[in-house]
Amino acid sequence: MSNQSPPVRLAVIGCGGMATVHMKHAAELDGVEISAACDTSAESLQKATEDNNCPGFDNHNELLKADVCDAVLIATPHYAHTTIGIDALKAGKHVLVEKPISVHKADCERLIAAHTDKSLVFAAMFNQRTDPYYIKLKQMIDGGELGGLVRVSWIITNWFRTDTYYAGGGWRATWEGEGGGVLLNQCPHQLDLMQWLFGMPTRVAGFCGIGKRHDIEVEDQVTAYLEYENGATGTFITSTGEAPGTNRLEVAGELGRVIIEDDKFTFIKNAIPAEEFLRISREAFAKPETETIDIPIDNHGGKHKQVLENFIEAVRTGADLIAPAEEGIHSVELGNAMLYASLTGTPVEMPLDAQAYEQKLMQLIAESTHVKKTDVSGQRDLSNSF
Repeated sequence: MSNQSPPVRLAVIGCGGMATVHMKHAAELDGVEISAACDTSAESLQKATEDNNCPGFDNHNELLKADVCDAVLIATPHYAHTTIGIDALKAGKHVLVEKPISVHKADCERLIAAHTDKSLVFAAMFNQRTDPYYIKLKQMIDGGELGGLVRVSWIITNWFRTDTYYAGGGWRATWEGEGGGVLLNQCPHQLDLMQWLFGMPTRVAGFCGIGKRHDIEVEDQVTAYLEYENGATGTFITSTGEAPGTNRLEVAGELGRVIIEDDKFTFIKNAIPAEEFLRISREAFAKPETETIDIPIDNHGGKHKQVLENFIEAVRTGADLIAPAEEGIHSVELGNAMLYASLTGTPVEMPLDAQAYEQKLMQLIAESTHVKKTDVSGQRDLSNSF
C-alpha cells in the first residue's frame, strides 16, 4: 500500500469486543489511523480512547459533525447499523459496517438507498470471502468444473454458545435488541457465502427452534430447505446448542461433488456427467466412475484484517471491494426468509416481502413477554468466536 497520501482517518463507532479486534488490526496496517472512537458505554469508550490515543464521543452524530474522520467502522448492536450507516453516508463518510448490514431486508433497503454518493466507499465485514477454501470453490463453480448445481448441504452447528454468552448483554438474543438469534448473529457469514457461491434461491422453507437450547426468545436451532431456479435443492442446518458440532459444506454438481470439512477440500470427480450417464447406461445399478482429488489449501480461515485493509485501499486508490455493502442485503434476506417461513408455517417465495417481514418482527417485539437474564461478569474471549 502506498504511503504517499495522508493516512485515512478512521473512526470506530461501537467499541465492544469485535471493535477491539478491528482497532488492533488497524494499528498494524499502513495508510490508516484510528482518529476517534464512539460508544454509549463510558467504560468501553475510555478504553478505546486510551488504547488509541484519540478523542472520544458518546454520540455518533456529534462525531460526524466534528472534523475527526474520513471513514467510519460501525461495530454496534445490529439495529444501529442502519441508522448510523445512513447518518454516516449522508455526512459524506466512507463506511465499513460489521455483519449483518441491517437486521431485516427493509432496513437493508433503507441503508443501501442512502448510498447516493458513489464516490464514498461502502463495504461490509464479510471476512469469510477471503477464505481460500471458499475462493477455490467459487472458482470451480464459476469455471464450470462442477457442472450444473444439483444439491447444496451446509451443516454449521459448531457455533456452540453457553448461557453465560447470552447473558453477556441486555440487547443480545432479544427481538427488540438484536432482532434474531443464530441466523442474524453467528450465520451471516455462511448465508453470505451461500448466495455468493450459489446465488439466491427461489423458494425457502424454514424450521426454527425458538429458545430450543437456551432461555432466550429468538432462534438457536435452524433447519432450512432451499430451491433454486435450475431445480437444485439445498439444506442449511445450524445451532448454538449442539456439541461437539459440525462444519461441513457439501456441493453436488453434474460433474462431481466437493466436500469442505475438517480443513480438507475434497473433489470427487465424475468421469461422465451424472445426468448423461443415467440416460446412456444400459445397466440398472451402474454408476459413473469417479476420481477422488484432495486439493491442498493453505491458510484456512477468513481474515478480518484483510477486509479492513481492502476497505482502506478502496478509499485511497479506488480498489475493488471484497465485499460491497450492497451485497449484504442477500444474507439478511436469506436469514429473514428462513425465520419467516418457520414463524408462519409457510414456505417463502423469493424475493421476500420486506414489509411483511418487518411487520412480523415488530409484532414479535410488541408481544414479547420474555424476561432477559443479564450477567456481564462472564469472561469474554472473542478469539474463540471465529
